[in-house]
Amino acid sequence: MNRFLSNATNRIDAKGRVSVPAAFRSVLTERNIQELYCFQDFVFPAISVGGLDLLDRFERQIAADDPFSPAANQMSLLIHGGGVFVRLDAEGRLMVTDFIRDFTGITNEVTFVGRADHFQLWQPEAFQALQAQAREERKLAGRRSE
Repeated sequence: MNRFLSNATNRIDAKGRVSVPAAFRSVLTERNIQELYCFQDFVFPAISVGGLDLLDRFERQIAADDPFSPAANQMSLLIHGGGVFVRLDAEGRLMVTDFIRDFTGITNEVTFVGRADHFQLWQPEAFQALQAQAREERKLAGRRSE
């Protein structure tokens, strides 16, 4: 398995750490990702987490554009100004920093959400609400296409 799939909610411990789900740690190991690139998602109140390949993908988009264009500057502002590097500790835990908490509203639990080539950190109720909304919108879209 080399994709981040499913979701899981884990409690933050007294020291502000949360265990990354074993399935997600397996993908990180398989893909040899040791340093995690985290950025504030462009659409959702979530932190997106992946390897350097994720950052590289965005930087290729910027490089393909005029570096002085508004689009390139906005993308740089989002991925560089809204991004940090983190590492898991020896037990596979991630420190839930103010960078994560302030953007997501996470307090005492984190929902990890697989997004194929990366995963996201969500405040559990926000994830549940947006997933339900997405499911309902897809259901309605399916009815319109019949």
